Amino acid sequence: MIGTLFLGAVLFFALAAVFCETQGKTTEGRICAALAGLASLGAAAFLFVIILNDDFSYTYVISYSSISLPLLYKLSAFWAGQQGSFLLWLVIHAVVGVLIAREGRMTATGRTIYHALTAMLVLLVLFKSPFAPAETVAMDGHGMNPLLQDPWMAVHPPIIFVGYALLAVPFVYSLESMIKAPMDGSFLAPMRRWTLIAWAFLGAGIFIGGYWAYKVLGWGGYWGWDPVENSSLVPWLLACVLLHLISVARGRHGAFYLVHLAAIFSYAFVLYGTFLTRSGILGDFSVHSFAGSDIGLYIALANAAVLLFGLGVLTVRIERLPKGAVYEQHRSRDFLVLLGMLLIVFIVAVVFFGMSMPLISGLLGESAAVDTSYYVRTSLPIAVPLALLMALGVLLPYGSGRVARPVWIFVISVGGGVLAGLVGVTDIPSVLLSTFALLAALAAIEAFRRQRIGLGGMVAHVGTGLALLAFILSGSGSQTTTVTLIPDEPQEVYGHTIIYRGQSFAESGSEKSYRYEVDGSLCEAVTKLRANGEDAAREPAIARSLVGDLYIAPSPTSAERAELILHRGKTVMDEGDYAYRYESIAFEPQGGGKTLVTAQIALTDGEEVDDAAPTILATETGGTSQPIEVMNGKFRIRLTGVSADERDIRIEILPSVAEEAALPVPASVSTKPGISILWLACVLVTVGGLLAATQVVSPVKGGGSEKRSE
Repeated sequence: MIGTLFLGAVLFFALAAVFCETQGKTTEGRICAALAGLASLGAAAFLFVIILNDDFSYTYVISYSSISLPLLYKLSAFWAGQQGSFLLWLVIHAVVGVLIAREGRMTATGRTIYHALTAMLVLLVLFKSPFAPAETVAMDGHGMNPLLQDPWMAVHPPIIFVGYALLAVPFVYSLESMIKAPMDGSFLAPMRRWTLIAWAFLGAGIFIGGYWAYKVLGWGGYWGWDPVENSSLVPWLLACVLLHLISVARGRHGAFYLVHLAAIFSYAFVLYGTFLTRSGILGDFSVHSFAGSDIGLYIALANAAVLLFGLGVLTVRIERLPKGAVYEQHRSRDFLVLLGMLLIVFIVAVVFFGMSMPLISGLLGESAAVDTSYYVRTSLPIAVPLALLMALGVLLPYGSGRVARPVWIFVISVGGGVLAGLVGVTDIPSVLLSTFALLAALAAIEAFRRQRIGLGGMVAHVGTGLALLAFILSGSGSQTTTVTLIPDEPQEVYGHTIIYRGQSFAESGSEKSYRYEVDGSLCEAVTKLRANGEDAAREPAIARSLVGDLYIAPSPTSAERAELILHRGKTVMDEGDYAYRYESIAFEPQGGGKTLVTAQIALTDGEEVDDAAPTILATETGGTSQPIEVMNGKFRIRLTGVSADERDIRIEILPSVAEEAALPVPASVSTKPGISILWLACVLVTVGGLLAATQVVSPVKGGGSEKRSE
């Protein structure tokens, strides 16, 4: 109830801010915006409180938290589900609304639109609220998916949602500008700054998600062209288009309408991607999507409202926008930038069609998805000229002037193609992209030296060029094979010596490790275990080096397990030489609806007798148990079930820890040449965006002859 009241307060004050701004009451509007921001923080604080206090009277807390969940992941349980992630989005959006109101650079028209968007987000949260009470109060929650219990995934969603929320600001500046129809381009500077920050955060979130996939999932890649992954890529690419169009429009106001189109579609695709993710449409085609729910309808309506309103304003006001050519001549920087942005739009269209295929095919008949190779086949030919345009574009000045022709960068850039060839890449498009990608990075450095690009732009362009090069090296240049590794026996794989050193088990029983020596250095693949000892999540072993990684993903293996049903007071033989006698059973309440069940079992091999007491922790939804060693560690047994009349029990027989650790383990071994370049590139792109956001850019009059820096 308290959380819902906070949400109601956000809605009330957001609508009040809209009313005040429309009535010209700026001070009152700012106060209402501040109260809406405070109320959103109150809702967030309340959700944190009920999660940290293990209040399982709320469905959301039951679904994503548990008593035993570590503190870090209890905090990240806030945004683990779609209800909490929508609230996080709302909080960021509302707090930014307070900053906008205080900054004073946006007019009342813009603030009105922004607060209306706040109200729209509140309604989405109310439709799928994290404060919905549970039908039955539980003693414990289900906890978080073990795959998500990783520090990178704890920070990935908040960073993504910062990017999502901030893309609303350039959208609002666009609408404000069209409604007011200013001719001086004064809206471009604040729009650029907010877009850069949003682009940097959204990009950082995407990069972190890719690193998590590479480090945790164990399939050997960092990008699977999953529809949900693409749903964040599309607005990021469109924000990139918007940034470059703003740069062109600062000198050529005839490009205003292109800026408005990019701003509208950037934010509209944020909502569209959210619709795909949250509606359940991708449930059968994505490992990331949420289960289907009626929230999808409301998101679709919100998406339609945003897109139609934005395009409607543009249609009505387009005649009032400045007119003029958007470039002076084909041999100009403006033309090359516009051509490059057109290529990015082509990539956006390709990705949009691919990620929307389940929706499109579902409307026409049976839902289907495109193969991941579709994206590579279609985007690679576009990326090749795009990388070349990146290089040539920054070497040209804005307006008139001579193109820089530093021979050294063209000579060195050949090294990109050589590197691709050295790792086994032979197809012409990939070799060309590697060459042009390095050329783009070097050209950015030269352009910065000649003061034709700013520091932030240079860093981001270098990062982008290196990322394109790393995509080819680590993707097309990767090699994969499956080997069976026997403990302490060296094997040569792709020029590396791998020695499998067996398994080790954590004392807590929560995880086990596969230990490898790669060229003398130790690395481990970690498998998180469920309470019953079964695999829950697996992380690969990664032997890192500057030239590339060796990636070892062990296949799921488990020792052979036998089951026995034991009858109280009767002796039962297993397939070996051991006899078991179930003597008695005891029940000990543990609180919270849990009961510790202990069975007394006598074992013998005819010479030696052992008394074992395996346990199972029974709950309302089942039970968990751990194996215990018997017969001086010769093997292990685990209690897995008890009959209702307590006359029979079921046990599982497992080999000893030492025997299981010594089993051969099949593993997928991959080379990832140049992967360290990719992680460096991701950092550079993000840092470059943030550096560019700190750069003060003054408005420029139309005409096209002025010098500008990105």
